[in-house]
Order: sequence, then structure tokens, then C-alpha cells
Amino acid sequence: MEITSLLGVLFWGFLLLYGVLMWALSPRAVTLGGFFHGEDAEGRSAAPWLLTSSIFISWIFAKSVTNAANLGATYGLVGGLAYATYWLSIPLAGFVIYRLRRRFGATGLVAFLTSHYGRAAALAFSAAILIRLFNEVWSNTAVVGGYYGDAGSPAFIGAALLFTAVTLAYSLRGGLRSSILTDAAQAAIFVVALVWVLGLILPQHSPRELVSTSEWALATGVDLLLVAGLQVFSYPFHDPVLTDRGFICEERSMRRAFVVAGVLGFFAILAFSLIGVHAQLDGLAASDNVPAALARSMGLLALLVMTVVMVSAAGSTLDSTFSSLARLAGRELPQLAGRDLGQKAIAVGMAVMVLFALLGNLPMLAGTDILKATTISGTMVIGLAPVFVLHGLVRPTRLGFHLSFWTGLGLGVALTLGAIPAAWAIGTGKYALLLGTNLYGLLLCCAGYLLPGLLARGRA
Repeated sequence: MEITSLLGVLFWGFLLLYGVLMWALSPRAVTLGGFFHGEDAEGRSAAPWLLTSSIFISWIFAKSVTNAANLGATYGLVGGLAYATYWLSIPLAGFVIYRLRRRFGATGLVAFLTSHYGRAAALAFSAAILIRLFNEVWSNTAVVGGYYGDAGSPAFIGAALLFTAVTLAYSLRGGLRSSILTDAAQAAIFVVALVWVLGLILPQHSPRELVSTSEWALATGVDLLLVAGLQVFSYPFHDPVLTDRGFICEERSMRRAFVVAGVLGFFAILAFSLIGVHAQLDGLAASDNVPAALARSMGLLALLVMTVVMVSAAGSTLDSTFSSLARLAGRELPQLAGRDLGQKAIAVGMAVMVLFALLGNLPMLAGTDILKATTISGTMVIGLAPVFVLHGLVRPTRLGFHLSFWTGLGLGVALTLGAIPAAWAIGTGKYALLLGTNLYGLLLCCAGYLLPGLLARGRA
């Protein structure tokens, strides 16, 4: 359904107003510390409350809240709980990064891998996060476009590209500093709009009705809950939108911000899944975008508010994606090659932002399913869990890194291609093979990482 009514002008007006507001909130960062580390004009790190709100809203992806509602519609509260479990990645990442900084002097994950596992390991890791960041562009712009028209329609494409343009504009202006400051406004907009939407639907159901939609069995969503429980140990480390924020302020403040943001994110996603639970109880036809379908059924005003939710969520993620791309291309990859670009790093980072804004929308234009941005990458990176979580337990070896990393990547590719044997499945549900691949794969990755370290210690 495209927005063709006169009142529909509000939708386009909001998108433009959103861009103007974010531009006004964005400072012009001209220093390396401001553009890449989020420092203010006096060189001070981001305040703890700013960091907390930034982590919280940056991980409330537009595709994530859509997926949460879809899973709530399919599996009830179990589906919402399964997806919300991924947000426990944030506290875990905070504790792991705190340990890496305090005990091993880590200043960034790429630099950490270079010093402990070699340049080849850092390059492999950088390639993985570049793929992740590429996926973040199109998967979030596609969600926004879906509120303006059907996939592939002029309204859909126009809204997605306009959203990309306004986000790119203020991201170029201030890099990570812009991202952190605008995140506070985006978090406030998201929370107010979410409370408004929940206020419309929750009074229609008793707690018993909401709980009645769930069945605690492997085949009815518990298998996905267990997958999430396994992937929280690896998933956060291939997302620089999150991990970049682990190195921009004092360690204890950072850890506290990660814990608070993770808990808030868990409950926000669980709350948003109730939109899908309501849709199931209301008998709404299944779709790949339950929030949009439900909002349309409730009228134009509800659709506008849901659009506000999605634009805020997508904007916070997309500007963080651009700032992470700039840091990787302008600072970390040149340093990996033994070069320091100095002030030119900002120009390089800005050029890469523009490049990914253009190339990153190609899958959106081709109509790729947004769920693929999450489901494909989750298993491929299980090999990162031993590298970061178990670092220091045995002597770190380059062989251990590569055995773990490439085993996980290989299993993720094999799962995507349908090459994992059916005997690996655990249960009979939709995610049975995914669960088995992640459980057995994580054990293989841990073994691949630990054995070379144990052998190296034995020879010492």
C-alpha cells in the first residue's frame, strides 16, 4: 500500500523534518578524536549517559524490531524472548572488552588481533565486519522504505534513498560524535513512540491472553531461544557499531554503560514483540512485516507513529554504521598496513561513507529479504567466541585463531548452502538444524582454538 492520500504528506514531511533535526543536533567534528572517538570540542570522552543511550538505540535496529514482532506473531512470547536474548550480547561484550583493555591493553579489536594473532587474523576479521556493515545499510533502509510503499515501488525506493541521504549528510558532518549525540534524540523518539503504540494494543488483552500464545517446546520457538543463547558469545564481536563504543571512555564507565544498555534493550525488544503477539491474537494474516501490516490495519495515524519508531531505530543504526566504516577505513586498516594517515584519515573515512551509502543500497533495490542480514551472519561468526572470550586461558596462537574463525565461517556457508547433514538437527522445529550447527560448531571452534594453545604451552 503506497501513501497516496493528502494526509500522507505527513510521512514525507516527517522524514525531511527528521533529517533537519539530526543535522541541527550534529556538531561539525574536525578533529580525529571527535570524528573517530566521539570526543567533544575540548577532547573529552562522551558522558556515560550519552554512551548508554547510544549503545541502547544503536542496537535497536529497524530490522530487529521488525523481526521481534514477526517472531511474536509466529511463536508468541517465546519468540519475543528468543530474539530479545540477543541483547544479552551487550553486557557480555562489555565485560569481555573491559577484560581485554585492563589485562591486555587492547585499544581496539583490530589492533588487538594484530598484536596477538597477526595481520592475517586482523584482515580476516576486518573482512567479516565489512560484510556486516554492508548488510546494515540495505537492511535498515529497506525497512524504512516498506512504510512508504511496496517493495520495489517508486515510493519504497524513494523513501529508502531519501532516508539514506539525510543520514549520510549529518554523519559526514560529525562522524562518531554526531552519531552519539543524535542517538540521544533518536532514543527519546523511539521510546515515546513505542510507549504510544503499546498503549493502543496492550489494554485489549489480559496477561493470561498474552502468555497463552506461547508453547515451551523446541518446535515452537525454544530452539531459536537456545540458538540465541549460544550466539551471544560471538555475535557482538563482529559488530563495530557496538564494539567501537567499548574503547572511547574509561573502562568502568564503559562496562556500566554496556550492562545498562543491554538490559534496557532486552526489555525494549521483548516489549516490541508484544505487537506481534497482539497481531496473532487479533487474527492478522501472517506477513514478513507484521508491524507495518498491523499499523495499516489500525489507520493512518498508527502507521505514522510506527514509521516514526522505525525511522528512529534505523537512523541510529545507519549513522553508527557510517561512523564505524569511517573508523575502519580511515584509521584501523591503514594502521594495520603500518601507516598513519593523520588528518587525511577523516577524508578517507568520509569517502568510504559515501561509497557504502551507494553500494550498500543495491540489495535493497534488488528486493533482498531483510532477515538474511541476520540469519546468514550469526552462524558464520561463532568462531569469534573463543578468540575473545577465552583469550588468555591458553597461549594465543595464530593457528588457533584461524582454526576457530574459518571453522565457524565454513559451517555458516555450509548451512546457507544446505550442506549441513540432517543428523546435526536438534529437535524437529524450523531452527533445529540451526541449533545443531551452532552447538556442535561452537564446540569445534573452541577445540580448534584451545588445542594449538595447549600444545604450544606444553612445548614451552
